[in-house]
Amino acid sequence: MSQNLLFFLAVFPILIASIMLVGFRIAAKITMPVTFLLTAILAFTFWDMSLLTIFASSIQSLFITFDILYIVFGAILLLNFLKFSGGVDSIRDGFSGISKDRRIQVIIIVWLFGSFLEGAAGFGTPAAIVAPLLVALGFPALAAVVLGMMVQSTAVTFGAVGTPILVGVKGGLENPELTSRLDQMGLNIGDVLALVTGNAAIIHAIVGSFMPFLMVLMLCRFFGKNRSWKEGFQVFPFAMFAGLSFTIPYMITGLFLGPEFPSLIGALVGLSLVVSAAKNGFLVPKTIWKMEKKDQWPEDWLGAANLSPSKDLPAFSSNPRKISLKMAWLPYFLLAIILVLSRLPQLPFKSWLTSVSFGLDQILNTTISASSTPLYLPGTLLLLICGLTYFLHEMNGMQVKAAFSESSKMILKAGAVLLFAVAMVRVYINSGENASGLLSMPIMMAEWTADKVGMVYPFFAPAIGALGAFIAGSNTVSNLMFSLFQFGVADNLGMPPTWILALQAVGAAAGNMIAIHNVVAASATVGLLGKEGSVLRKTILPTLYYLLMTGLIGFVLIGIVGVVDLFMVYV
Repeated sequence: MSQNLLFFLAVFPILIASIMLVGFRIAAKITMPVTFLLTAILAFTFWDMSLLTIFASSIQSLFITFDILYIVFGAILLLNFLKFSGGVDSIRDGFSGISKDRRIQVIIIVWLFGSFLEGAAGFGTPAAIVAPLLVALGFPALAAVVLGMMVQSTAVTFGAVGTPILVGVKGGLENPELTSRLDQMGLNIGDVLALVTGNAAIIHAIVGSFMPFLMVLMLCRFFGKNRSWKEGFQVFPFAMFAGLSFTIPYMITGLFLGPEFPSLIGALVGLSLVVSAAKNGFLVPKTIWKMEKKDQWPEDWLGAANLSPSKDLPAFSSNPRKISLKMAWLPYFLLAIILVLSRLPQLPFKSWLTSVSFGLDQILNTTISASSTPLYLPGTLLLLICGLTYFLHEMNGMQVKAAFSESSKMILKAGAVLLFAVAMVRVYINSGENASGLLSMPIMMAEWTADKVGMVYPFFAPAIGALGAFIAGSNTVSNLMFSLFQFGVADNLGMPPTWILALQAVGAAAGNMIAIHNVVAASATVGLLGKEGSVLRKTILPTLYYLLMTGLIGFVLIGIVGVVDLFMVYV
C-alpha cells in the first residue's frame, strides 16, 4: 500500500470531524461517535489493528474521560459555590474597580490569570476555570470559551510545572540509541531539555507577546456591538505592554531556570505590572468599551449555564452578609497556591497525592494500560477549595445543594461526547499496535509530511506538533508521540535537533487551541455543548497565526541564519 494512500486514510477521520463540526456545524455529540467508528474501521481494516486492541483503547479512554470530567466538574462546582454565596457579584464589582473596559478585563483574567493556572495545573484547567468565570462576569458563553481556549497557547509548553518538557519531550526522546550517543558526547538528556526549553521560550516570547492583542481583536470583531477590528486596535499599546510583561520574565526564566517556572513567574510578574497599570490608567484607552446588553445577543452566543448575579437567584441563596472582594477571590488564590505546592517535585505533597492510584495493566491481554491518580488531579483540589469556600463564605445547605445540582446537570451532558472523542484519540495513538507492521496513524502523517517538504521542514515542524495536540488534546502527549521523530528528521536533514524540538513543543502548545476534547470540556463548563464547531471556526484563526509565525521563525533561524546546537557543534 502506498504511503500517499496511508496518509490519506490516516487524515480522513480528522477531515470528516472538521467538515462536520466546522463546515456543517453538527454538534460534537453526533460528530464524535461517527469519527470514532470511522477511525476504528480504518484501524481494523488497513492497519490490521485487532478488535481486542480497539476495545482496550476504548477502555483506556474511560480513565482519561474520568480525569477530564472530574476536573471540569470541580471547576463548575467552585463557580456555582461562588455564585450562590454572592462571591461572583463581588468579583464582578472588583473588576469594574480595576477597569470597566471589557477589553482590559479579558487581558487580566484570561491572559494573565489563565496563564498562571496553566503554569500551575495545565491539562485544560485554565479554560475550565476561566470560561465560566467570564460568563459569571457578563461575557457571552461563546466568547468565554473562545478566549479560554486562546490562553492555552504560550503558557502551555511550560504548563503543569513543566510537564510537557519534563515528561513529554524527555519521555519521547528516551531510547537506547540516543542515550548512547549522548554518553559519547559527555552529555545527558538534561542538557538537551535545557536547550529545548531556552529555544522554545525565545520563540514563544516573540509569537506570544501578541496574544493578548489577538484576544482583544477577537472579542471586538466577533462579540462587540459594532463587530469592529478598529475597536480592538484602540487597546494595542496596553495589550502589547501586557504581552511583554508576561513574555519577558517568562523567557528569562526559561533560559536560566528551566522548564518548571516560566509560565508561573511570567504570570505573577505580569499580573502585578498590568493590574497596577490598569488602575493608574497607563496606556488604557480613554473610551470605555462595553458589551451590548444580553437581550440583544444572538442565540448562538448563549450557553445553558446560569451564572447570573445573586439578585436573580432564589431567595435561599442570599447571604446575610456581602462577600468582600478579598474573601470572594480567596478561593482562587488558595487554589493557585495549593496547585503550585502539589506540583513542585521538591516538596513531598506530589508523591503523597500520586501514591493513590487505580488502573488496569495489559487491558484484554494487550500492551495497553490505563491508570488514574484521583488525589493528584486538579478536580480533587477544586473540591477541597469548595469545602473551604463553604466555611469561608458561611454558606447554607440549600446553597450547596443547588450548586451540586446545577453542576451535575452540566457534567452529565459532556460525558457521552467526551467518551467518544477520547476513544477516537486512543485508537489513533494506539494504532501502532498492529499486525501489519505499519507506523501509528499520527506518525504516518508526520513521516509523510517530512518526506514531502524536505529542506523547508522547519516551517512545517510546528504543524506536526499541533497535529499531535489536536488529536490528543495535550501538548505532553504530542511531545511523547513526535519528539523522537522530530529529532530523527532534524538529524537526517542536518538541522539542529534542539531547535526542531523547540518548534515541536511550541506547535504542540498552539494545537491546544483547537484540540477537540479540550473544546468540548471548556464548552461543558458554560453549557455550550452542541456549538463546538462555532468555537473551532474562531480558534482556528489564532492557531494559524501561531503556527505560521513559529514556522517562519524556525525557517529563518535554521534555513537562513543557520543556527546550530550542541549536536552539530560536537559533530
